[in-house]
Amino acid sequence: MKVFLMYKDRDFDLGRELPWNERALTQDLELNTLLGAMAREDKFLFEVVKKAVLSCEHDIDTILYRQDILKDCLKNASVVRNLYDLAAEAIEKKKKYFFGIFLRHPSSILYSSIEIMQMFMDMLGKLRAIADEHSAKFESEGFTAFFTMLQKELNDEYFAKVQKHLEELKFPGGTLISARLATGNKGADYVLHRSKEEKKSWIERIFSKNPPGYTFNIHPRDESGSRYLSEIKNRGINLVANALAQSDDHILSFFSVLQTELAFYIGCLNLQEQLALMEEPISFPRPVATAQRRHNFKELYDVCLALKMKQKVVGNNLNADNKNLAIITGANQGGKSTFLRSIGLAQLMMQCGMFVPAESYSANICKGLITHYKREEDVTMKSGKLDEELKRMSEIVDHIKSNSIVLFNESFAATNEREGSEIAGQIVRALIERNIKVFFVTHLYEFAQNFFEKETGETIFLRADRLADGRRTFNLVEGRPLQTSFGKDLYDRIFNGA
Repeated sequence: MKVFLMYKDRDFDLGRELPWNERALTQDLELNTLLGAMAREDKFLFEVVKKAVLSCEHDIDTILYRQDILKDCLKNASVVRNLYDLAAEAIEKKKKYFFGIFLRHPSSILYSSIEIMQMFMDMLGKLRAIADEHSAKFESEGFTAFFTMLQKELNDEYFAKVQKHLEELKFPGGTLISARLATGNKGADYVLHRSKEEKKSWIERIFSKNPPGYTFNIHPRDESGSRYLSEIKNRGINLVANALAQSDDHILSFFSVLQTELAFYIGCLNLQEQLALMEEPISFPRPVATAQRRHNFKELYDVCLALKMKQKVVGNNLNADNKNLAIITGANQGGKSTFLRSIGLAQLMMQCGMFVPAESYSANICKGLITHYKREEDVTMKSGKLDEELKRMSEIVDHIKSNSIVLFNESFAATNEREGSEIAGQIVRALIERNIKVFFVTHLYEFAQNFFEKETGETIFLRADRLADGRRTFNLVEGRPLQTSFGKDLYDRIFNGA
């Protein structure tokens, strides 16, 4: 049985490696806030959603496949949560059947495996009942195939056949084993046989003669004989015990995959419920091919900021289609870094098949998402801030691919204006030549002005909005770079109470 709720043709690999820049992405985009909201302090959920969110999918069909499944989940949240709880319960119950050293003997393995299989049949029966009752409510390709598989493979005939086999494996009529004598009159080639099922009336059973054969009885005090007889039985049932144990493992694997793949959607449901309480919008994005340049949205907001503040936050609108570069300047504390973070978070959420925090959103698939944010100086630094920034940039160059996205946040400002602008300009031009999309938040006026003067139609210039009285709206608007960041506004507000 296959789950296939994350991919059409394969299971989700929880053991996959995280991207090389996982730590930087987590720090710069404040990912733990998002993942924590999805996991709700559940360590298993956190592990799954972290792998899913950071493992950007590049196949549009896979992204749309997950989107359709998630839409079903949002419409049938209680059913999906019941499926997840059922899988988790089956796995937890299986753990209680571990008997340690006693499972070295085939008879113990067989007994335990029968009990486990009996429990699994009960859980599979509940799973089939959910499919029978609720499958008509689901429309996605993934859930339709999943419920159809359950109803086809877990039919009444299947349960009846398994139950019959389990009863036989309890050997109500004794154990029938054959063997041959090998060298030294030792037994070899032990084979377990199915007991003959002869349907006779009680009169026939009383008066019928038993087939000819040799019998012997072991004295109740003959411990060695009893032990040897037990060894013969264990040899005979060894293959059957192992086969049943493997069947248990197969069903356990099914429940494990089901729990893992549903965990991603449970995380999405947890997030949606929290955003709904804040009346924040969500929408399903429209991904386009990697080679295109698409980036437009309406009311995109920083989901992590909303989760931390527990209230609705300001969103932004943008149409940056056919643009390779966005340069963002303007007032200090005007929402530039927040906007940049919202771009990165939305890209990750889109490419793992989630909804995004916006009224509408469309962007091209990227081959990688990379951040280069300024770092505060600390004792772990072995060189100056500029050297540290250039070292990180060198590492990015070693890993970056065409059609990636790079988010710069006040990079290369650790030196003077002229040198910082020159470094930033050369790096950005090299990235654009490799067909890499760049969003750059900066206070380097010379850097921004140089691109503005040589504008070729591939760059969009945004400014953090500021009212005449110095108040910030936290909206970004299109506009040419300004030489000032309006730091005086902050000085007056902090020291003069303005």
